[in-house]
Amino acid sequence: MLLTISTTHQPATDLGYLLHKNPARLQSFTLNFGQAHVFYPEASAERCTAALLLDINTVDLVRSKDSSISMDQYVNDRPYVASSFMSVALADVFGTALNGRCKQRPELVTTAIPLEAKIAAIPSRGGEEWLRKLFEPLGYQVEIIQHSLDEEHPEWGASPYFTLTLKANCRLSELLTHLYVLIPVLDNAKHYWIGNDEVEKLLKRGSGWLQGHPERRNIAYNYLRHKHNLTRDALERLVAEEVLAEEESAATIEADGVDVTASGSTVEVEPITAEAAQAAEKRTSLHEQRLLAALDILKQSGARRVLDLGCGEGRLLKKLLQEKSFEHILGLDVSYKALELAQKRLHMERMAPRQRERITLLHGALTYRDKRLEGYDAAAVIEVIEHLDPARLSAFERVLFEFAHPDTVVITTPNAEYNVKYETLEAGKFRHQDHRFEWTRTQFQDWARPLAERSGYQVDFSPIGTEDAEVGAPSQMAVFARSSATIESEV
Repeated sequence: MLLTISTTHQPATDLGYLLHKNPARLQSFTLNFGQAHVFYPEASAERCTAALLLDINTVDLVRSKDSSISMDQYVNDRPYVASSFMSVALADVFGTALNGRCKQRPELVTTAIPLEAKIAAIPSRGGEEWLRKLFEPLGYQVEIIQHSLDEEHPEWGASPYFTLTLKANCRLSELLTHLYVLIPVLDNAKHYWIGNDEVEKLLKRGSGWLQGHPERRNIAYNYLRHKHNLTRDALERLVAEEVLAEEESAATIEADGVDVTASGSTVEVEPITAEAAQAAEKRTSLHEQRLLAALDILKQSGARRVLDLGCGEGRLLKKLLQEKSFEHILGLDVSYKALELAQKRLHMERMAPRQRERITLLHGALTYRDKRLEGYDAAAVIEVIEHLDPARLSAFERVLFEFAHPDTVVITTPNAEYNVKYETLEAGKFRHQDHRFEWTRTQFQDWARPLAERSGYQVDFSPIGTEDAEVGAPSQMAVFARSSATIESEV
């Protein structure tokens, strides 16, 4: 199993500093599945190549009682093709470079240099097309050579193994990160246990590029060994980070005469008239209208303890903190990055102790029961439910209405009927690429009314945004309130 990384950056031997491996000597490392050797076939000022060679002891792997891999034969492709073993070796042997650290040449860590990575043999059941779909969106020039099953028997046809060469001007840490994630995606025999830790690894190493990759669903599914629950969790958290990245880039973007407004959990396209363009500075954004509408309901409810579920980067949390009537506020989100941004937006590091005691930020999902959500008077769920798989809605309903069971719940979601007003939105398309559904007003009410009835709530509906006579407003809000009779019966 061989990987080589080359550069023509001048002086090329700086590659040794970036990899923390001296080009002048061979270095060997003991791994739990064999040996890893690092050497330099060439090392001059003009061109330098580092090689990572893995010597896998498949006999020990099969015989090991602790091994999680199942091999029916002693003869297999494990010693030869790039697989999850290579990914582990990258982290163990080139871990400092993978994490983007270099004390001797710190400026090189953030410098894009000409790099070429060559994997001698890598499996791809999806053929050349799948390899290109994985690497070309990341900016690599991809060269592929497919190997035959047996050169002496060409009639046997082609094998699923390829020599893959990637070329790009990029940071070394980027190249190593892409290889670390995508090599196991191409292999169907990941050799270690797949659990929640692997989701964390995927999100950590995929930060900044995976959420925007067109094949992110297949990447997550293959990386996590086709485990649907883990894949769903990873994708939900990736979506949250993608939305945050869009919001950070701009609150409002002008493009092709259309106003694209970043709005919490979605990006929506609002049509612009001449009058609207003239009043642009005075206009309150659609998402701001949602937040103000939810805030007004929460204040009217008399709630003292409030949940913001799917809190994102803390836009609603900031407004809640400004209201002294709310004694404690809890924000929950599936994205660590979202919560980090919320901390910055709220300036939590500089909060007075009494103010800091009023707010809690938690990492978690809306589809799993969490006892920390119980005991609150009201909850806001702003532009979140459309990001859940329809099959997961019932889990969300139980988490919020059965287990947390606040007296008041405010939920907003896009109105699908209004989509015809967006000239740049193709017919049948959702407002955001990760929306799992978008409901009409009737569909929203048909979902909310039975839910309210069986959960002991009354529900009312309101439009949010400028209302059109035919298709309604761009967003819709449902306010669930437990009746006084229900509350008294429980007491």
